[in-house]
Amino acid sequence: MTHQRIRKFNTAQMYPNKDMDNDLSMAVRAGNRVFLRGQTGFDLEGNMTGVGDPATQAETAMQCVKTLLEEAGSKMEHICKTTIYITDRSYREEVYRVIGKHLKGIHVCSTGLIVKGLARPEMVMEIDVEAIIPEDEN
Repeated sequence: MTHQRIRKFNTAQMYPNKDMDNDLSMAVRAGNRVFLRGQTGFDLEGNMTGVGDPATQAETAMQCVKTLLEEAGSKMEHICKTTIYITDRSYREEVYRVIGKHLKGIHVCSTGLIVKGLARPEMVMEIDVEAIIPEDEN
């Protein structure tokens, strides 16, 4: 199976006032592995949700994670690793509560980082996801 690139886009679409021209995908399936682009408060149509509200951004991000995994032939239970970025330590509890609701019982490996900023100033959280589809489900 060749790499399947899902929801291709160019950074010029996301950052129209910047001199950027990078071809990217929202998800890539490589064999039984699925890699997602970091998900934030932006929905899959490019609309920002939850400005100033970390929990709302986390909810949008997790809904996008679910959709993108399904489009790649995967599901939430296949998630193995997450990396969660927040721009303020005080956001940790509310962001992790939302993510935890979506990943209840899955027991992923997770790393959490507090960062100075994300790609756009209205983003206060981002989650990076890697999943592996079990061989018996391919």
